[in-house]
Amino acid sequence: MITRTTEWPAPAKLNLFLYITGRRADGYHELQTLFQFLDHSDTLTITANSSDQITLTPAIDGVKTEDNLIYRAADMLRQKAGIQAGADIHINKILPMGGGLGGGSSDAATTLVALNYLWQTNLSVEELAELGLALGADVPVFVRGVSAFAEGVGEQLQPAEPEEKWYLVVKPEVNIATVDIFTHPGLKRDSKKRSLSALLAGVYENDCEKIVRSLHPEVDKALSWLLEYAPSRLTGTGACVFAEFSTHEAAIATLNKLPDWLQGFVAKGVNTSPLLTALNAHSTDCQ
Repeated sequence: MITRTTEWPAPAKLNLFLYITGRRADGYHELQTLFQFLDHSDTLTITANSSDQITLTPAIDGVKTEDNLIYRAADMLRQKAGIQAGADIHINKILPMGGGLGGGSSDAATTLVALNYLWQTNLSVEELAELGLALGADVPVFVRGVSAFAEGVGEQLQPAEPEEKWYLVVKPEVNIATVDIFTHPGLKRDSKKRSLSALLAGVYENDCEKIVRSLHPEVDKALSWLLEYAPSRLTGTGACVFAEFSTHEAAIATLNKLPDWLQGFVAKGVNTSPLLTALNAHSTDCQ
């Protein structure tokens, strides 16, 4: 067991495109989507120990520690490995909740990857991804740590290398429940399935965007503003929207023009997750 205190990033992701190609009999939707990471992350500070206790700070109002995805991820790994182990975990949370950036899933994935290393449980990436899938459909993407094209209900992943652009991400002051979007009768569910090469060569769109903009004027207003400056769209089911730029300078210039009613940040799209980079760095330090 590695007991020194270490820091681990839990990065945001964007859905660069999202198409809904059908709906299964069980109610789940068939998707084609492209995940890319951002170099903008929550940070988990973790100290492993042999106490068999998992502590998590700071507490989230109204959420029991045992229900937190970070705690659940740690407990699942401990049970899977059949070990007595504990950890003190502190999170510096900067990714917005319910924004479509994958913050909760990323936090869970970072917990799995970090504690697998610190506890020296030696589970494979595939085993960690399988554990993560029980916590959320997006967790395996973060565990694997490479940008990916996803199909099926999001579980069929293949590595992808979209262009690494700069993004201005803003979150309108609204919270959106994913279930409300995917159950909406007006949601587009008949996009044509296409190959990854065809999708990468086309104009990126999000089939959820029309419904989200119609239901949430705040999102519509934010997107309308961004579209004046650059190609812009919704990530996931929102509420975050993003504009893409070829340079950092152009993204910052637009950030500086944001009206008072919008808050945002600039980040680089990266095809190798900051989490994977951190894992490799920690592993090198111990050699």
